[in-house]
Amino acid sequence: MSVRPALPRRLLLGGAAALGGCSVLPQPAYVQRTVWPLIVRRPAVLPPRARGKVLVVRDLTPGPGLDQPGVQWLRADGSLHVDFYNQWAVPPAEGITDDLRRWLAASGLFAAVVGPDSGLTGDLVLEGELTAFLGDPAHQQARAALALVLIGARTTPTRLLMQQTIAAQAPVEATTPAGMVAALLAALRTVLAGTEARVRRFAAG
Repeated sequence: MSVRPALPRRLLLGGAAALGGCSVLPQPAYVQRTVWPLIVRRPAVLPPRARGKVLVVRDLTPGPGLDQPGVQWLRADGSLHVDFYNQWAVPPAEGITDDLRRWLAASGLFAAVVGPDSGLTGDLVLEGELTAFLGDPAHQQARAALALVLIGARTTPTRLLMQQTIAAQAPVEATTPAGMVAALLAALRTVLAGTEARVRRFAAG
């Protein structure tokens, strides 16, 4: 049986000191993640229109990069920043789909505004893509945009009634995550109001 020679005492002490030093290295500062609700309400809720049309609002498709929940803004060099520490409660396209349905239901233009799995047969179908939802601090603004298509579903074949991109900008009052979120929600509010104005003439009759 071989016996390993004992290490010199100074090496043992040095190794212990090195290990002890590892436990007192400065740790990175903890940054708490903030989850922001993506909820925009119509200022006034109107009752459904008696004998009005049924509008089906399909789920919005997220544009490139917009399938992530992180709040997004452009850096000074034009590259896109997706914030890990500031996130929407749901992916933007999902949250904005819900906002769009609630907003149009509260407009009083339709007998009902539903999703595609409601079981109701729609007179009109609204679908589209979320094409922009990001801040631009260099220009002190936030942008939101929806590319929408409205279809008359009661005819065979179905009839294209509207195809339009509805976009809006809102000023960024403070270049902080909270300021960016407030500006994005303001821009979205304008887009939803614009959508209501565009579909209004197709709701009657």
